[in-house]
Amino acid sequence: MDLILWRHAEALEMREVEDDLDRALTPKGERQAQRMATWLNRQLPSSTRVLASPARRCQQTAAALERKPKTVPALAPDGTVEGLLHAVRWPDAREPVLVIGHQPILGLAAAYLLAGQPQPWAVRKGALWWLRAREREGVLQVVLHAVVSPELV
Repeated sequence: MDLILWRHAEALEMREVEDDLDRALTPKGERQAQRMATWLNRQLPSSTRVLASPARRCQQTAAALERKPKTVPALAPDGTVEGLLHAVRWPDAREPVLVIGHQPILGLAAAYLLAGQPQPWAVRKGALWWLRAREREGVLQVVLHAVVSPELV
């Protein structure tokens, strides 16, 4: 199973809006989202499921992909690693899954899957971590396939 954890692109600061879920992308964030979406559209199979937080900034980041995301409340800013893994059907999903979400949940999930315990790993705004689960000799292994930031694509 491939699991791609994509942090939303740069958004307005909380002091600029009343509700965190209403924070929109900045012009820089819109450019970041478009660059990453262009790269992802060249890499991702058409069968990839796209799951996004209900937050406006995640919905806008997802819109750059031009694929219809499924909005998943468990991916909201107050989500948990367990909720994320349940939503993506880890590690049993047959198709790749792209999650568009938030810190710290994305970093915690990456740490949990790669190191066995949630740790506060940083995922930069607009960047993604591509993880791959595979079974070798009856043991589930998680491999870091790629870490990509918008500045590198």
